[in-house]
Amino acid sequence: MAASISSSSNECEGSMTAMKYFASAVPLSLRVVAECPVSKARACILTLPHSPVNTPVFMPVGTQGTMKGITANQLEDLGCQICLGNTYHLGMRPGPELIEKANGLHGFMSWKRNLLTDSGGFQMVSLVELSEVTEEGVMFRSPYDGKEILLTPEQSISIQNSLGSDIMMQLDDVVSSTVKGPRVEEAMHRSVRWLDRCIAANKNPERQNLFAIIQGGLDARLRKACLDEMTKRDVPGFAIGGLSGGEEKDDFWKMVTLSTDHLPRNKPRYLMGVGYALDLVVCVALGCDMFDCVFPTRTARFGSALVPWGSLQLKQKQYAKDFHPIDPECQCPTCKRHSRAYLHALFKSDTAAMHHVTIHNINYQLRLMRDVRQSIIDQKFPEFVKVFMERMFPSPEDYPSWAVDALHSVNICLK
Repeated sequence: MAASISSSSNECEGSMTAMKYFASAVPLSLRVVAECPVSKARACILTLPHSPVNTPVFMPVGTQGTMKGITANQLEDLGCQICLGNTYHLGMRPGPELIEKANGLHGFMSWKRNLLTDSGGFQMVSLVELSEVTEEGVMFRSPYDGKEILLTPEQSISIQNSLGSDIMMQLDDVVSSTVKGPRVEEAMHRSVRWLDRCIAANKNPERQNLFAIIQGGLDARLRKACLDEMTKRDVPGFAIGGLSGGEEKDDFWKMVTLSTDHLPRNKPRYLMGVGYALDLVVCVALGCDMFDCVFPTRTARFGSALVPWGSLQLKQKQYAKDFHPIDPECQCPTCKRHSRAYLHALFKSDTAAMHHVTIHNINYQLRLMRDVRQSIIDQKFPEFVKVFMERMFPSPEDYPSWAVDALHSVNICLK
């Protein structure tokens, strides 16, 4: 990963670059199909270079060109329309040059549908002990061989251009959502400056869509300032970043709804790093279109199967003689063929157990979002939310207060 050096530019000069960049057509369109008359939920068709995407959508995460525990063909069979790749890890190995020779990440992983690649910026938090941030970029110490690597906005885009993803994310200055003080404001302003450098660096604007990432931490003033500045750049889409990092849920949902209140109606809204079923449903109500998280695949590897009433811990003894499928209502290949007892036994001896539960969990997430979407189209989303909560929790007294408050803020009253 070669270093790329670029002098810092102020935000005004950067916006001029952005305007020149968008003289050409952008390979993305968003059509709002239906809107909930009560909340901010909406159903859209997002047209991307490889295929349309129905939103709201959950995007499984394939860090290094694959979903752990599932093949590309299986993912396609489950109806997945878009998934993720990780720029940092793919840039480290096997490297952008090799992937470009394979006709990009689509060809390398044999995936015919859409891909979104992150910028590598999240590793500023997840690998914080290995990184140092300057205006030029992020200096990493490789977790593979210990070498120092400079990731600049230009280099992040260069790698993503080689990967050939349908959606690329800007390199942003990421700080943990629990950080407060001057560092949050510094990161917000730097993210705006880096957005302009990413826009200028994109070699393929006619076929790769660059999304901005809204920062500002848990400070409403800073987040609003970032929204105001970044929406001046007419990028194809916007992501809500800097959340889902351990902050209080009351703070989380308020920053989400603040962001959707000020993002353009005609652009996709991507809430990064969110994957719990409750969070997905609530944040659809708050106006978000796209989500991603490693949660369904990671939790599958520990024997946790997602169900409408929470999860089943299949390694527990109570499932040793249980011959029901994970979820009797689920039509995924795992639930059609295998019992809880079989999966319980398999976890003791064979990694195939993780494969089977991964298929189920991804199917659960995709099916949940399809059901959410249909309820919006049918103008029954508030009713859907109420039934979802009744199935997920034993009684209304168990509803998390943050979710109740968030839904109440968009006129869905649970109690």
